[in-house]
Amino acid sequence: MADQAREEATSDEELAAPAAEDADAEGAPADGVSPSAASEAEVAEFRELAQRVQADFENYRKRVLREQTERVERATQGLIEQLLPVLDSCELALSSLEGAEEKVRKGVELVFAELLGVLEKAGLERIDALGKPFDPTEHEAVAQEDGDGEPVVCDILRPGYRLQGRVLRPATVRVTRAGA
Repeated sequence: MADQAREEATSDEELAAPAAEDADAEGAPADGVSPSAASEAEVAEFRELAQRVQADFENYRKRVLREQTERVERATQGLIEQLLPVLDSCELALSSLEGAEEKVRKGVELVFAELLGVLEKAGLERIDALGKPFDPTEHEAVAQEDGDGEPVVCDILRPGYRLQGRVLRPATVRVTRAGA
């Protein structure tokens, strides 16, 4: 067995010797590529890989930030939608307090103004519809007065609101067709 192991070791060395002699003879490996060219290619490959990974990470970071922002906006929108009936109730309370005591009226006005201010800071804005041409993306017509011409908003039955530039609730309006 020992003789057999010596023969295998000798044959392995003999096989490796010609390849080493070829590399030594020219100063380059047998495949014809110099060590510096091979290392430069590897460096370029790793640099390209690092740049791709960095770009992927940057895209991931931007996507996560965008998704988080959208989640916050959806949560804000849900809360504001729930507060719109409260805003409408405050407005109705103000209009019904015409003959009420001044202190009560002033208190309701302050609460209404504070609620409206907080909602406006969150990006809520009232849709200004009165006297404007009817726009089905911002107005919901529930009544129409006859006439010729283009429809124009003549009365606001319930105010509409935009949040961050998007219509949150269209204004419920009565429309008239102005004569041309």
